[in-house]
Amino acid sequence: MFSNFSFEYPWVLALIFVFIFCDMYCKAKNSSYYFVHLKIFKQLTYNTNIIVYICKYLTIILTLVALASPVKILNNQLLKKDGINIILDLDTSGSMRERGFNPNDLQQNRWNVVNNVVQDFIEKRVNDNIGLVVFGTSVLTASPLSFDKNSQKEIIKYIDIGIVGEQTAMFDSLATSINILKNSKAKSNIIILLTDGEDNASKIPPQIILKLAKKYKIKIYTIGIGESNRQMLSTISQETGAKSFLANSKDDLVEVYNTINKLEKSDIDKNTLILKDYLFFYPLFIGIIFLIFYIYLKNRD
Repeated sequence: MFSNFSFEYPWVLALIFVFIFCDMYCKAKNSSYYFVHLKIFKQLTYNTNIIVYICKYLTIILTLVALASPVKILNNQLLKKDGINIILDLDTSGSMRERGFNPNDLQQNRWNVVNNVVQDFIEKRVNDNIGLVVFGTSVLTASPLSFDKNSQKEIIKYIDIGIVGEQTAMFDSLATSINILKNSKAKSNIIILLTDGEDNASKIPPQIILKLAKKYKIKIYTIGIGESNRQMLSTISQETGAKSFLANSKDDLVEVYNTINKLEKSDIDKNTLILKDYLFFYPLFIGIIFLIFYIYLKNRD
């Protein structure tokens, strides 16, 4: 109930104890007066004195509580800027059905392994804006650039081999990825391309891809598994200022993504936007009511 409740200036509450101490031990010494008839001073009843005393205390305490600025935290939002935009460009062509890529589970096909490793990679890139592109005969943007890692991991779980055809349109997928990143204002934009075969379905030539990547300063990391065109992948990475990797097993693939994770560190500026509901009005309003009662009772007496 009180987990989201706090004070902006909690030290002000210490003045409550200062007030109580002074009220009890720092009273001014008044001169003594002697009267023959004392009944005139007994008109104030005991109950009235108690009420006046309570009103005084509550007025001071509630005013100090208001000054401490009680707030209820409604929401915390992490504002991210100047981070890295990453497009994960993944091959889902028919050749990804081949088994044996994971020595510890020979029944797993290549896509099963890639699926799990990529989810782990997404989990580690907490501060980055990530998008998902998959390709076969055609290309599909599975997720636009987003910080919502949980949704992206769920999306990957439901992507299967052949979802966009059995062939390999690698260059077309790179064109789609570049198109997503070209207007980005992030300090770094990268594509991580993973494929296990040669391009046999693209309509866009590789020369255009390299020209566009250089124009928009996009680095393309390439990961080749199986019978991929290693020379072409290496050329793409070198021409765009990135690196090319070869993975022959699940352990290799994990190591490759870990290496990229280290190479592309995200020194992102993070600001927290805290939405608050200021509650000082309530104790202040109640304190004013008690002050009015206090003044009324004192003047009446």
